[in-house]
Amino acid sequence: MAYFKSLLAVPGPHTPLSRYTFFNGLFYMVFGLTVYAWPGVVQAFLAGAPFAGREEGLTRLAGMTLTVIGYLYAFGSRTRSEVCGLATVLDRALVPLFLLPLGLSGAVEPAVAYLFCVVDPVLGLGAL
Repeated sequence: MAYFKSLLAVPGPHTPLSRYTFFNGLFYMVFGLTVYAWPGVVQAFLAGAPFAGREEGLTRLAGMTLTVIGYLYAFGSRTRSEVCGLATVLDRALVPLFLLPLGLSGAVEPAVAYLFCVVDPVLGLGAL
C-alpha cells in the first residue's frame, strides 16, 4: 500500500515543463493503447499496405512500447524534476536518427516512420 501512496503522491505544483511532459505522456499512452487495441489504425489513417506475416503483432508491440514510454513520461513529470523533462528532448531527437533509415529502406512503413520523424522532434522542441 505504501508503494501506491508514494507513487501517487504529489510533490508540489507543476512547472510548465512538468505539465508539458505530463500531457505528452498522456498523448503517447492514448496513441499507444489505440495502436495496441486496433493495429489496423496504421492502415486506416496512413493508407499502409495490409499486414503480412506477423506485422500485426509487431505493431501491437510498438503500441505497447509507446504506452510504456507515455507512462514513464507522465509519472516522470510528477517528480517536477527539470532533468526528467529535459531528458525527453534528447530521446526525441534520436528518433529520426534511427527511424529515418528504416523508413527509407522500407523496413518500416514509410508513412509511419516519417510521421514519428516529424512529431517526436517537434514535441521535443516544445519541451526545450
